[in-house]
Amino acid sequence: MQEKPLKGRVAIITGANQGLGLEIARRYVTAGADLMICARNSELLDAAKTELRALATPEQRLSCLSADVSKQADVEAVVKATLSQFGSCQVLVNNAGVYGPKGEIETVDWSEWVRAMEINIFGSVLICRELLGHFKQQGYGKIIQLSGGGATNPLPRISAYAASKAAIVRFAETLAEEVRGLGIDVNCIAPGALNTRMLDEVLDAGPEKVGQAFYERALKQKESGGAPIGRGAELALFLASAASDGITGKLISAVWDNWEHWPEHKDELAKSDAYTLRRITGRDRGFTWGDK
Repeated sequence: MQEKPLKGRVAIITGANQGLGLEIARRYVTAGADLMICARNSELLDAAKTELRALATPEQRLSCLSADVSKQADVEAVVKATLSQFGSCQVLVNNAGVYGPKGEIETVDWSEWVRAMEINIFGSVLICRELLGHFKQQGYGKIIQLSGGGATNPLPRISAYAASKAAIVRFAETLAEEVRGLGIDVNCIAPGALNTRMLDEVLDAGPEKVGQAFYERALKQKESGGAPIGRGAELALFLASAASDGITGKLISAVWDNWEHWPEHKDELAKSDAYTLRRITGRDRGFTWGDK
């Protein structure tokens, strides 16, 4: 990849005031991008902007806006401010997300469960809707959706997170098909088990809410350091760059997939359902009795 692969590109990153979102913002700035970052906590957001400004060159443009992505008016304001200040946008990173309530489904606070859905699903869909007209008009765009373990595995006692992550991956796959051939790539990132504030939430909740097995896995993750946060940020950089043009509709593991070499196999990827959410049939597992 070239030294400044995002030079001349404008990116919006949601939930960019801490954790993986901030790490992606750091990589994008270093790669030459102009940035609009947004998050709900304005104090942390201002601190993030100050840190990013120190990494940027004098000609790079950085802006931030406090926003709740689940609110349509906030999303409209972010997109309007981006296009007004920068004139265009090429990259959207939907990173904002929450775990939601923890516990058995009949015991959790229903309003908190719904709230997790609003942030994790509606927040991403709303900003995609708002930007797609611009992407279509310019004939180019990159939509990068953060996924997680909940998309591919059941997560007992963290059902809002699991359900919302599966839903948003299927939305991204569907959107990729809606815009196929228009120069717009839509992909999802599974960044791995990260030691961020969300892990601390699990540990704070305790085994009585998240379950003994999940709690013990979280403890081991905390002790081991978890997946390197930089790996997910590197994948987000790759997907924002021209190197990934034509790769779309995929759920990509930052840790386990050899995505750096995928540009050599774009035609094969485009014709395959590999790296997508699909039903496993009995035939896939060698059962002769389960399906026709």
